Amino acid sequence: MTPEEQIKQLSSSVHQHRRLTRTAFWSRSVFLFLGAAFVSVGLEIFLVPNRIIDGGIVGISIMASYLSHIPIGIFLFVLNLPFLYIGYKMIGKTFAISTLYGIAIMSIGTSLLHPVAPLTIDPLLASVFGGIILGIGVGLVIRFGGSLDGTEIIAILFNKRTPFSVGEVVMFFNLFILGSAGFVFTWDRAMYSLIAYYIAFKMIDITIEGFDESKSVWIISDKFQEIGDALMDRLGRGVTYLKGEGGFTGEDKKVIFVVITRLEEAKLKAIVDDIDINAFMAVGNIHDVKGGRFKKKDIH
Repeated sequence: MTPEEQIKQLSSSVHQHRRLTRTAFWSRSVFLFLGAAFVSVGLEIFLVPNRIIDGGIVGISIMASYLSHIPIGIFLFVLNLPFLYIGYKMIGKTFAISTLYGIAIMSIGTSLLHPVAPLTIDPLLASVFGGIILGIGVGLVIRFGGSLDGTEIIAILFNKRTPFSVGEVVMFFNLFILGSAGFVFTWDRAMYSLIAYYIAFKMIDITIEGFDESKSVWIISDKFQEIGDALMDRLGRGVTYLKGEGGFTGEDKKVIFVVITRLEEAKLKAIVDDIDINAFMAVGNIHDVKGGRFKKKDIH
């Protein structure tokens, strides 16, 4: 998931939960707590003791704590406060409250876990498992309408005043922060930090969207009717036939449009290849599906 998509996820979650029922309120509170707690464990049990950092405010806080010997929780809380105010102005009150709650839990959690011995002193294991746990935690917080890092909010402000996209600004910030680890710690720790950052980034994606992330598929083939029938029969998905026109030939074409889950992609391609090996297919990720007859199936 790109930084732009994460921001859209935050905004969407905020608007969808403006009026929370009591059940929804407690559900959100629990998952925000769990997410922040996971981040605390990933930091204090894996990354911080091994001098491995993450991107954004978390990375800055780890280096600042190392240099000043001040607990990391203080930096995590204080450095995020300005962005919390900006987030309140840009996204809304619910987002700001959720973010403040998550940051407070994360800061307290790191303070409580600081005396606990790390589970491993192997930097590779710490990078992998720290990145996994950190990514799950951040993903949970984003999924339930909060944030633990102000970097994306800064990126939006820069995006409005510069020609760079939100993703490019975030990438620049994080490359600068991760590169700084080479000067503060050692260059091998900076490289381990890149591993942890990449793993955390992928885990955020998986946690937010799930393993059954939806995909949109466009198929162009002269055997469109046969392919459409096979998809409905063998895959159990409804299809839509769209009218198209060949750019070079000017011939009328039928375009098959279907929405599937990530786990169904391989089966769909096999079905299409069985009928028309030369069929054109375009597959794209969809981060929200609503209405119609599409329903994600339970995978057993």
